[in-house]
Amino acid sequence: MNETITREEAQNLIEEFGCTENHIRHMRAVEAAMRAYASRFGEDEDLWAAVGLVHDFDYDRYPDDHPHMGGRILRERGYASPIVDAVLGHGNTGVPRVTPMARALYAVDELTGFLVAVTLVRPSRDIREVKVKSVRKKWKDRAFAAAVNREEVERAAAELDVELWEHIAIVLEAMQGVAEEIGLAGES
Repeated sequence: MNETITREEAQNLIEEFGCTENHIRHMRAVEAAMRAYASRFGEDEDLWAAVGLVHDFDYDRYPDDHPHMGGRILRERGYASPIVDAVLGHGNTGVPRVTPMARALYAVDELTGFLVAVTLVRPSRDIREVKVKSVRKKWKDRAFAAAVNREEVERAAAELDVELWEHIAIVLEAMQGVAEEIGLAGES
């Protein structure tokens, strides 16, 4: 039983399952946010980051059975329940989020997409220029990034026991640290 997953193993799964570039950028944003939360909670940063990186590896191949298929594949490959359950728990699978890692993955996943949307409407398209104040304005505009379930993000932050705007600041700062990797370092 693999109690951990490495970044290299996560990368190999992403390559094996043929993830799109945009999807890889999303997974890298989640990876950065998970590393930030692991640091905050005194947990294994490499493990949490790798779980963030791998969480959607099955999506491009099995969009109608995601993340069930990803969980099944990880389990078949011998990964331990905390890893599998975190991946399953970030979707609407009914798998409870009982570990801090699973709660963090759920909390950062949807939010990264919102922060990308906030960045892409800026003239510079550079996430390093985004401030929490800008995010707050867009958050209140329900027509902006309407597909993002704000109540779900708020509930997820509460599950982590982190105030919403502090949660947003943590994820934003993490994503700013990998701006180039996630394609949000401005127009090239």
